Amino acid sequence: MVTWQTAIDDAIAKVKQNIGKHPGRLPHISEGQRYEWGENDDWIEGFYIGMMWLAYESSEGAFYKESAQSFLPSFKDRLDRHVALDHHDIGFLYSLSAVAQWQVTGSEAARAVALEAAERLYSRWRPNMGIIQAWGKEDDPENGGRMIIDCLMNLPLLFWAYEQTGEQKYYDIAYKHASASQRFLVRGDRSSYHTFYFDPKTGHALRGGTHQGYQDGSTWTRGQAWGIYGFALAYRYTKDAAFLDTSKRLAQYFIEHLPEDHVAYWDFDVAIEEDTPRDSSASAIAACGLLELLELLAEEDPDRALFEKALHSSMNSLVRHYATTDIPNAEGLLKHGSYHVRGDRAPDDYMIWGDYYYLEALVRMAKGIKGYW
Repeated sequence: MVTWQTAIDDAIAKVKQNIGKHPGRLPHISEGQRYEWGENDDWIEGFYIGMMWLAYESSEGAFYKESAQSFLPSFKDRLDRHVALDHHDIGFLYSLSAVAQWQVTGSEAARAVALEAAERLYSRWRPNMGIIQAWGKEDDPENGGRMIIDCLMNLPLLFWAYEQTGEQKYYDIAYKHASASQRFLVRGDRSSYHTFYFDPKTGHALRGGTHQGYQDGSTWTRGQAWGIYGFALAYRYTKDAAFLDTSKRLAQYFIEHLPEDHVAYWDFDVAIEEDTPRDSSASAIAACGLLELLELLAEEDPDRALFEKALHSSMNSLVRHYATTDIPNAEGLLKHGSYHVRGDRAPDDYMIWGDYYYLEALVRMAKGIKGYW
C-alpha cells in the first residue's frame, strides 16, 4: 500500500532525477508523457522551483536548496529584460521562487526580486475596471478588458509585498481584485466562470465566458479549484469573512460534482465518455484549497466533515491511481492532467502545476509544511 510518506519519497526522488537529467533547464508543457525542458520564458517555471523548496523542507537535503537558489539569477534577469511577463501569472512565477527562497532562507536578494515582481504585477492594475488584467498589454484588443479566476492565486504576492513594505497600494488592489472576482466570476449556484470581460474604455462589465473550459456557461474544473484555494488565501490575508464563505461554496460545488473516483474531469459540464480527459491537476489544487480551508474553519463548522472526507478520498485516489509511483523514470508526478482540452493542447499528460500542488498537499498532510503563498 502506498502511504503519504512513500508518495513523498517517490516525488522527491523524481525531483532529484529531473534536476540531474536537465541541469539549469525548466519544464514546459508538452505531450508524450514527458516535459519539454527549456528556458525561463513561460508562466509555469515557478512550480518546479517550488517543488525544490518543498523537497528541501521535507528532506533537509542541501542539494534541493542549492538547486532552487541557483535559479534566482534567471528570475531576476527575466524581470530586468521583461521576458514574457505581460500577464498576471507573475505571482505563480515569483511566489514559488523568490518569496519561497526568502521564507526558507531569509535571503535579502530573493526578497528584493520578489518585491520587484510584486511591483510588476501591480502595474497590471486597471483602475477604471477595478481588476488586474489577465493577459496582454494594456491596449491588447482581445484581452485589454479580461480578468480570469486563476489570478486569485497570484494575489498572495501582492499581500506579501504589503506586509513587507507597508505600502497600502499592494493590499488595496489585491483586495479589490478578489472582490471583483467574487462578484463577477462566481455564479449563484456556486459554480464559476473562467473569465469575465469588461469594456476597457468605459469599465463597464460585459459578460462571463471561458478560454479553456467546455463552453462559456460551463464550469472548468481547474478554474473552480483556483477559486477554492484563492478565496481561502484572500481570507487568510484580509480576514474578510465573505471570501471564506465563497471558498466554502466553491468547494461544496466541486465535491458534489466529482465522479466516483473523486478526481475531476476537465470540465464539470462536459459529456462523460470513455475517452473524456480528466484533470488530475484540478483535484490536486482543490486538495490544497481544502487543506487551507480546514486550517481556517472553526472546529464546529458544519462543513468540516465534508471537506475532510473529500480531501482524503481525493488524495487517496491521486496517490493510488494517478501518481507515477509505479513508473520510476517518469518526469511527472501525476498522470492524466489536462492543459487546454478545447484547444487540443496536452489534453492528457503531466502538468507541472499538478505536480507542485500534489506535493504541496502531501507534505502539508504528512509534515505540516505549507506552500509559499
